[in-house]
Amino acid sequence: MKLVYNKKSKDPFLYIQHGYRIDGKVKTVTICKLGKYSELAKEHDDPFKYAESVLQKYNKEYNSIKNDEKGKKLDKTNNKICNSNVLNIGYFYLQYFYSKLKIKDFIDELSETRKFTFNLNDITRFIVFDRILNPKSKLSTLKDLSHFYEKTIIEYQHVLRGMDVLAENYDKYLKHLFINSNNIVTRDTSICYYDCTNYYFEIEEPDIYIDEVTGEEITGLRQYGPSKEHRPNPIVEMGLFMDKDGIPISMGIFSGNMNEQKTVSGIETKMIKSLKKKEFIYCGDAGLGSASIRAFNDMGGRAFIVTQSIKKLSEEFQKELLKDEGFKLFSNDKSITLKELKTFDKSKEENINLYEDKAYKSLIVDSNIDLGLLEEKTQKNGKIKYIKSKADLKQKIIITYSRKMAEYQKHIRNKQIERAKALIKKGVDDIRKGPNDISRFIMKEQKAKDVYILNEEKIAQEEKFDGFYALATNLLEDKEIDIININSERYKIEDCFRVLKTNFDARPVYHRLDNRITAHFMICYTSLLIYRLLEKKLKEKDYNFTINEILESLKSINVFQDEDKYKPIYEQGQFLDAMNDITQIDLDSTYFKQTYFKKIIKKIS
Repeated sequence: MKLVYNKKSKDPFLYIQHGYRIDGKVKTVTICKLGKYSELAKEHDDPFKYAESVLQKYNKEYNSIKNDEKGKKLDKTNNKICNSNVLNIGYFYLQYFYSKLKIKDFIDELSETRKFTFNLNDITRFIVFDRILNPKSKLSTLKDLSHFYEKTIIEYQHVLRGMDVLAENYDKYLKHLFINSNNIVTRDTSICYYDCTNYYFEIEEPDIYIDEVTGEEITGLRQYGPSKEHRPNPIVEMGLFMDKDGIPISMGIFSGNMNEQKTVSGIETKMIKSLKKKEFIYCGDAGLGSASIRAFNDMGGRAFIVTQSIKKLSEEFQKELLKDEGFKLFSNDKSITLKELKTFDKSKEENINLYEDKAYKSLIVDSNIDLGLLEEKTQKNGKIKYIKSKADLKQKIIITYSRKMAEYQKHIRNKQIERAKALIKKGVDDIRKGPNDISRFIMKEQKAKDVYILNEEKIAQEEKFDGFYALATNLLEDKEIDIININSERYKIEDCFRVLKTNFDARPVYHRLDNRITAHFMICYTSLLIYRLLEKKLKEKDYNFTINEILESLKSINVFQDEDKYKPIYEQGQFLDAMNDITQIDLDSTYFKQTYFKKIIKKIS
């Protein structure tokens, strides 16, 4: 070991470093930061002499053990398993945002009318933190709570009871989170994006119960439905609203067999009550843009931007929309024809920007246009019937064309056609119906039974729409490019679902009762909200980290106890600087006293 400092500096910073060789390379690690010369001079007559004495102490300790193959025996304990002494303190940063959301205040308010025999706040926060840091089942989380710095004892039955309490206060809880999230960042709800996803369960049968008294059949949340992951298991559906920045606003949990179009109005009505500014633009995909949804968002100062299926438009309107006139380029608003876009030489350098560009045009539609939407009608016998709906409000249909997208779609379809040909050659047993299944390109030959051929008409029909994309909106005066740019941000809500499923392991779900399932997703939603708020604060300060970098950093900020000190076993990185800047929680020292951690916990509780 050696004493290191900048000899040219008037006020050098003194370090003690240790050099070692690994894989033939010499590396150094800082063992101790002594401080600046001027600061040491206040306590010691000769700072260098003091530094040398500290160095000798470290060298003496090192020399006493460097020739030993192992140290002294570990202290005996009565524990059956070998627990790690490593403690995570990275969750302090998550606790900072948890505290700002005032979840403890919400839980304390619930506690005023109930006599809990357990700490519901501890249950909620540690299950939320572990969902972010090390997602697993609630039972597994309880067995692994010892890796947090704060020690708490939680019993599994109390977790289940706590989940029941949360589920009972579902609407109040979500409203509380949204209102208090404004204490952390300014929420931009001028545009509200909505989408649905579903989560599978490791069961084979849906929830169907028979009431022992009335004999009535009762269905639970877990039902068969069109799984996003194409699994045969029962599912539960989640609808999620997010703001312009990709931060969740509200959510809803529904049975797996529910039509996703029916999920919108209920969540949106509750959400509107929470918003200070009631006017916003609803943005959703084609499956969430029914006639009733559009009509609902054409009142109260609201507006809508939804994906419009070109294939479902009337044939007459398709011809009008796809007519090669009125198109303009995104980049400069210059007029261009589709023929020019489809035929220019993309290999020439001067055409690279044109190849990346898109063209657009728009048409105003009135009540006489068939938009291919279905409207729900209740018949006299109480049955639901879906009928074609005419557009009874003025809308603008914006259509875009991209040659790059057209070539991509053609490439994918050609591969599917080759697979369809191979299937015909092998022998077709049955044709499954599906908009994206390769069997859509296969048909029975009219003159012969059980003889299959390519459906050339179907292929030609699909080719006609290559590269085209359409939007519908009631923002008649707004610029088309602005509307298209708003819709292009819908990917953020898909990213929310990706984080929930991939990073936070929100599925499969290991609960059976509806209220526990709801509470599970409330925990997942809280975790997503805290993560998005942390991410937003980083971006506000111009720090750029990926989700993997953020989560890996939080997991790695661990310490171990060495006598009366806690020593970090992580390296100083940019993430620590960024989080210190945001939260004023300094975790980049060589050791910490217990009193320091107590101050932090008191500050963020």
